[in-house]
Amino acid sequence: MSPQRYSGARPAVASPWVLDTRELGRRPGTSRAVRRKAPATNPLGVEGVIAVPAGTEVELDLLLESVVEGVLVSGTATAPTAGECSRCLDPIDGQVEVEITELYAYPDSATDATTDEDEVGRLVGDLVDLEPVVRDAIVLALPHVPLCRPDCAGLCPDCGGKWADLGPDHRHETIDPRWAALTERFSEDRDQ
Repeated sequence: MSPQRYSGARPAVASPWVLDTRELGRRPGTSRAVRRKAPATNPLGVEGVIAVPAGTEVELDLLLESVVEGVLVSGTATAPTAGECSRCLDPIDGQVEVEITELYAYPDSATDATTDEDEVGRLVGDLVDLEPVVRDAIVLALPHVPLCRPDCAGLCPDCGGKWADLGPDHRHETIDPRWAALTERFSEDRDQ
């Protein structure tokens, strides 16, 4: 999972992806459960292959825990997926669920001072923006070659029909081009 990167801009509090951690009060051991839905602002994945479509609700079931160095966010993110089978091109839909565990360091903490900016997430004020972490986790969890079923046979390379619909005795007569002229010659002799 890639850590959250900030350009110094404060995340929008109104976004369902942004969590306010003020009530944890920088007291290690304090925790708070968060359940909410947040819309995917952009497709998460590769549209046309497999992705969480833009606008789809991502369910977040998280626990925010105050630790000495910052806020530890852990839990799951679940979202519906849509795409097409890589072998037969049939539409497929399903669901992806990912585990999230991310430390967001307090400004001026030892973790903040001893790690590179891209190694650990950072709190901006008291806010945590979960969208980059959830996006990265979902994209990495999606299959590279989505299939409608594990034994999908795909398409016939000659006619483009689905092997599942064509049957076991489906075949195409192919003649080696080196013998094509000879085959034509013999078929002309039979016609006469």
